[in-house]
Formats: sequence, structure tokens, C-alpha cells
Amino acid sequence: MSDLKPIEIVRELDKYIIGQDKAKRSVAIALRNRWRRRHVEEDLQDEISPKNIIMIGPTGVGKTEISRRLANLTDSPFFKVEASKFTEIGYVGRDVESMIRDLVELTVNRMKDQAEEEVMDKAEKMAEEKVLDLLLPKTPVKAVKPVEEEEPESIEDLLEEKHVEPVPEEPIIPDKTREKLRKMLQEGKLDNRMVDIDVTDQQGPMIEIFSTMGMEDIGMNIRDMMSNMMPKNSKRRKVTVEEALDILTDQEAQNLVDMDKVVDKAVEMVEQSGIIFIDEIDKVTGNHSGSGPEVSREGVQRDLLPIVEGSSVPTKYGIVKTDHILFIASGAFHTSKPSDLIPELQGRFPIRVELDSLGQKEFIRILTEPQNALLLQYIALLRTEGVNLTFDDSSVAEIARIAEDVNSRTENIGARRLHTLMEYLLEDILFKAPDVEEKNVTIDSEFVKERLKDVVADEDLSRYIL
Repeated sequence: MSDLKPIEIVRELDKYIIGQDKAKRSVAIALRNRWRRRHVEEDLQDEISPKNIIMIGPTGVGKTEISRRLANLTDSPFFKVEASKFTEIGYVGRDVESMIRDLVELTVNRMKDQAEEEVMDKAEKMAEEKVLDLLLPKTPVKAVKPVEEEEPESIEDLLEEKHVEPVPEEPIIPDKTREKLRKMLQEGKLDNRMVDIDVTDQQGPMIEIFSTMGMEDIGMNIRDMMSNMMPKNSKRRKVTVEEALDILTDQEAQNLVDMDKVVDKAVEMVEQSGIIFIDEIDKVTGNHSGSGPEVSREGVQRDLLPIVEGSSVPTKYGIVKTDHILFIASGAFHTSKPSDLIPELQGRFPIRVELDSLGQKEFIRILTEPQNALLLQYIALLRTEGVNLTFDDSSVAEIARIAEDVNSRTENIGARRLHTLMEYLLEDILFKAPDVEEKNVTIDSEFVKERLKDVVADEDLSRYIL
């Protein structure tokens, strides 16, 4: 569990997200409260529930990015789901509990990869020994049929009877040939030599299952069960030594990992530090007319309620409790408001944060300040072609001004507008970069105005392209 202080969490989020201080403070407090809960008396730990958050704001202002960066900061299990997917017509075989199962599955896979990484050194050594066995097979020992004779009284009698001289004990000397091969293998001199190895087929039998609601992973469970019951299929492949080392290393790493411990640790991480981001929560609000699709929307809310409140969800890895999973919901709430959610669900999201719309000042900062700033990305991309791309201050200000203007006249998509503008602005440069003779390109405000003048002037074209 991360022990970052709230101010440190906000400082880390500032490296990637511009503005939205209220939202950053709220998630920082919620994250720190998890650390605090783990350090209170044990009899109180189960009584303290997470304070779930609803983020309210238009698209492209950083709602999802804040949650994703928050999970990365603490290495917490994270899963994003759109609430509207559960209201789609014909959407069968899935229910809201599937988000928990998906979160557990992702966490188990991640923990398995980490466990394999920890034993990789040992696996590489074991794979090396197997490859050496393939390159230098051991000399087979010829079997001798025993002669039915009277059992000798002692080993001396046996040696005397067979006229065998006893061999004095000597220390075992390593096979010089094997050690020479090992050195050549480590130096990569044998990488292109071909060897035959047996590869296990990991695919299970193909079974198609038409399941009822809430049982969408029954097909996976049956496939796992059948794969355990049926013998493993293996096939012999002729590969290079380099490929053989990779294949055998992966196999040995998988054999060294204790999956029971991995699963136990993954389930504990999900229960204690999991974060689920429910996007488009406003799409499941209804007008309570009692007819039409609104009924299913309210049904989704009622299905979400027990999971957010805290319940036990069956998964293929066992029962997972959702009592201490942090839920962060978000929505634009253009045509509705948080109070349109059913009262019970509102009570499970006590913290509500409204995110600010982005303007020209914020766009300038987004283009230049973050560690993953959009301008830095394009500069790095073109540097691979040997092109040195630079932006002067006037060009950055002009791009930000146009983004704000287009957002105000068409759909407001926030910072995503910058991506569409930048692609259209640099289209010719990106296309001709491999063959251009002039490797130093400077973007100024005049270039920006000339390149984007038609799009900005024609509102219909702006809607189509941007």
C-alpha cells in the first residue's frame, strides 16, 4: 500500500494533468484514507468504508486520466468500464458483476507476470542446461542382463570373481566439452544452430457455451477444467538455439511460479486496493417515466448498488469481497444531474467533484508542461526521421486559441481537440518526413493560421474534420 502523502499525490498528478485541483485533492484524500485504514485498530478496519467519488464534467477534461494515473502511482489494480454498456439492446451474457471478474483476471495475470520475472534468472539457467542437453546428449549406458548366480558374500568377492579392479574414489571433473559449449552458448555463437524441442500446446478444447445472465465466464471455467482432465498435447518443433532458449525459459518460469500464492495475493490486492472507474454513469439515469429503455437504466443502477455497497462476487479464483474497492464514477451530466440517480446509489458516492472546462490558458499548459506533453510527442516522433521540429511561443498560443474557438462553436471535447488539430496541422510534415531535404522545421503562428484557416472558417468542415 502506497504511503504517499496527499500533497505528494497531487504533485505527481500535476506532472501529467493540468488544472482540476479539486478533483486531484479529492482522489488524493481518498487514496490516503486507504493507507490510514490499514493502520487503525483491526476491529475498526472492516467498519471503515471507502468514500467513493463522482466526477462531473465534459469529455476531455481529465476524468479518466486522473483515475488511471492514480492507480499507476500506487500500482493498484485498475479497471475501467462504461456503465452504458449494460443498457445496450441485445447485450446478453454479461452483468455488472463482470467488472469485478475482469479486474481479478487482469490482476492475476499481472501478478503472474511479476512472479515469473522474479524467477527469470533461475529459469534461464535451467533452460540453458536443457539446451546443452540437446546439443550434447549424454552417452547412453548399455544395459547388461544379470547372470543368475549365487549372491556373493561381499563386494570384494564380487570384484575378485569378475576380475574387476576396484576404482579409487576421485573428485568428479566437469565435462570440458560441455563447459566449452556453455561458453559458446552464452556468447551467442550457437544462436543459429537448429535443435528439436517438444512444445506443449497451451490451447484447450474449443467449447461454445450459450450461458444465462451472470454466467458469462462459464465457458472459460469448463475449458480450464477440460484442459486439466485431458492430456497435454505436445509437438516437436525444429527451432534455432536462440528461440529454444526463449521457449524453454518461459516454460521453466511458468513451472517455478506457485499459482496458488499468486491468486491469493491478487485477490487480496483487489479487495484492499482495487480501483474501478465507472465512466458514463450519467447514461444510466432516467426520467422515471416508468416505460421504455429508462426501466433498464434504473435496473443497471440497482444492479450496481450491491457491488458498490459491498458484496461477495463469485469468480473463477474464489469469492471476492467488494467492501473496500474504491469506485470512481464520472459523467458529463449534460441532460441530467447526479440527483437523477436512485437515492441509494447517490448515498454510496458521497464525494462529488465538478471538473472545470478547459480554455486557451489550460491548452497552452497542456501542450507544453506535462511530461507527456503533446508537442514533445510529435518532436520525438519526427526525430526518428532525423527531422528537428520546433514550436515557437506564438504557434503554441495560436493552436490553443483555435482549439478553444472550435470547442465553443462545435462539440466541446476538451483537450482531445488538441489531438485533432495537431494531426491536421502536421499532416504534410509527417507524410513527407522520410524524404524531406530540410531537416530543421520551425512552426510559427503564421504557419498555424495558414494551415488551419479553411477548417476554422468553415463550420461544417470543422464539425466533419475536427
